[in-house]
Amino acid sequence: MPFAQLVIGPPGAGKSTYCNGMHQFLGAIGRKCSVVNLDPANDKTSYPCALDVRDLVTLEEIMDEDKLGPNGATLYALEELEENYSWLEEGLKELGEDYVLFDCPGQVELFTHHASLRNIFFQLQKIGYRLIVIHLVDSYTLTLPSMYISALLLSLRAMLQLDLPHLNVLTKIDNLSNYADLPFNLDFYTEVQDLSYLLPHLEAESSRLANTKFGALNQTIIDLVEEFGLVAFETLAVEDKKSMMNLLRAIDRASGYAFGPAEGANDTVWQVAVREGMGTTDVRDVQERWLDSKDEYDDLEREELEEVAKMHEEASKAAMAENAAMGEGGADDEEMEKWGPLPDSGVTVRRKA
Repeated sequence: MPFAQLVIGPPGAGKSTYCNGMHQFLGAIGRKCSVVNLDPANDKTSYPCALDVRDLVTLEEIMDEDKLGPNGATLYALEELEENYSWLEEGLKELGEDYVLFDCPGQVELFTHHASLRNIFFQLQKIGYRLIVIHLVDSYTLTLPSMYISALLLSLRAMLQLDLPHLNVLTKIDNLSNYADLPFNLDFYTEVQDLSYLLPHLEAESSRLANTKFGALNQTIIDLVEEFGLVAFETLAVEDKKSMMNLLRAIDRASGYAFGPAEGANDTVWQVAVREGMGTTDVRDVQERWLDSKDEYDDLEREELEEVAKMHEEASKAAMAENAAMGEGGADDEEMEKWGPLPDSGVTVRRKA
C-alpha cells in the first residue's frame, strides 16, 4: 500500500523547494521516494522528476491553441489530466511501492473550489494510495494580521474542499526573524486560538479596516474559523534537519505511515523513532531557535560544523601518515620479500604520454 503527499499551496510558498528537500531527506533515512510533477507550468524542476504532467500537456500549448491566459490554461490542463487519468495511473504503476510526493500547481482555485484536482486525488485513493495533503503557507503571512486571516480562510476552504488527511505548514520559518517583531508568540499563530486578540492589530494595520462597517465582518470571519476548529499549523525550515524531522514525524502519524508493522517486525529505525516520540520539537523550541535566540543558535551550529570539519581533517592526515609509514618498508614489504615476486598475468599496460 503506497503512501503519498499532495503538496499544495499558493505561489511562492515553497512547494518545489519542499519536494526537493523532502526527497533528499527521505533518501537519507532510507525511504525510497519519487516525485511527480502535476504543475503544467513548471518546466524546470529542482528535483529528479519520476513522472511529469508536461509530457501529457503543457501550459504553453494550451495558451497558444486555445487563446487562454495562464490561469485559465492551468484549469484547462488539470481538466485534461482528469480526462486522461489512465496516463497518470500507468505512470504510477512503474513506481511500485515508492513513497510519492505530488508537486501540485499553485493556483488556489484548484484546491478551493475547482473539482479536477479533487477528483484526481480520489481516484488515486481508489488504486490504493494512502494520501495526506500538505498545504504550505509562507510564514511571511504572520507579519500582517490581514494576510494571516486570509491564510486561515484559505487553509479552511482547502480542508473542506479536498476532504483528506491534512496538515497546514508555515514554511520559511527561518526567515521570520528578518521581519518586524510579531505581537504574539509563535504558538498563538500555530494553535489558532483566541483570534479576537488579533482584532486591535488588524484595525491598526489600516485606517480602512478600522472603519466600523468592517468590525462586524472581521468578527464574523474570526468566529467562523474558531467554530470549525480545524485549522492549525506545523512549522518548517526546509534546510534544517531537526525541523524536517519534526515535520515528517507529524506527517507519518497523520497519514498512518508510522503505524505500520509492529515493533520488532522488521521495523526501520525511523519507524521505531517515530513510535517512541524521538526527535519531537515543541513550538516553543521553534520560537527559541528561529526568533528569540537565532544568532546564538547559528553561532553554535557553525562551531559544531567547524569542529566536525577539524576532526575529519585530522583523521585524514593520520590516515595519510599511516600509509606513508607503511610505504617506507614495514610489514607489507617483509611479506612481499617472503612470497617473492608476483606471477606474470600476461597483461601489458601501456601508458600515454
